[in-house]
Amino acid sequence: MTRLPITKTSKPYVGGAFIRSESGRTFPLNDAKGNFFANIPQCTRKDLRNAVEAAAKAGPGWAKRTAYNRGQILYRLGEMLEARRAELIETLILFGASKAAAAKEVDACSDRLVYYAGWADKYEQVLGNVNPVASPHFNFTVTEPMGVIGVIAPEAPALLGLISLIAPIITSGNTVVAAVAETNPYPAILLGEMLATSDLPGGVVNLLTGFRKELVPTFATHTHLRGISAAGTSAEERKTLRLGAAESVKRVQFADDKTNWLADSAQDLYAIRDFVEFKTTWHPVGA
Repeated sequence: MTRLPITKTSKPYVGGAFIRSESGRTFPLNDAKGNFFANIPQCTRKDLRNAVEAAAKAGPGWAKRTAYNRGQILYRLGEMLEARRAELIETLILFGASKAAAAKEVDACSDRLVYYAGWADKYEQVLGNVNPVASPHFNFTVTEPMGVIGVIAPEAPALLGLISLIAPIITSGNTVVAAVAETNPYPAILLGEMLATSDLPGGVVNLLTGFRKELVPTFATHTHLRGISAAGTSAEERKTLRLGAAESVKRVQFADDKTNWLADSAQDLYAIRDFVEFKTTWHPVGA
């Protein structure tokens, strides 16, 4: 008797668990040769709202972790990507990447996580400051995480682009709700599997699959999202995000369409600064 292979049921990762779309809808994903690969959950606005709630619950605990501990957790995640390097490379090849390009992307993903892990307990010394003032006060500025940040990942590179946007945001203690690549969501699903077995608390990173046309308007207007980091967006999507963000007063950053995600310029201390707030304290001298 011919045996039918057991295929994996692909699920988004939200709140530390693997979910099905609230609506029960799916869409087919084909590999580079046009062969059916999997049914991918088509997340809805309700799924996005649920993910924001999960991120908001995880936020205070993650922000209270020491910077050193957050760095350790990011480094451990880089180790996990390294351990599953072969599987990730095979997955990227399956969806059209050459072997050399796939290897470069996976290696860059691990390196990017280690890069931001190294900044976790150092960015405060660079971005914060002791300010000279013309009064008998000790004046200093420190950074604070903003809260829940929405991420819209580029279509390519599906894995590296996603990690490059998420890593600097969570380094400072924010939490993330991310819409992964629409045309190639499977690498993000594998990332979710690694997050589930990593030391990263559930809810700190939430990954949604689905269609941008359904998710982007809610990303733009959801009042509990304090910022948005987007890449690979169309002119119409950028307009929607800007208008919605203006109404709900959130910070928006768009990656340059010409970004070389493999280059050193794609990782930067100022990507951390983009989603922190600065608090200045005045303390009377001698009090």
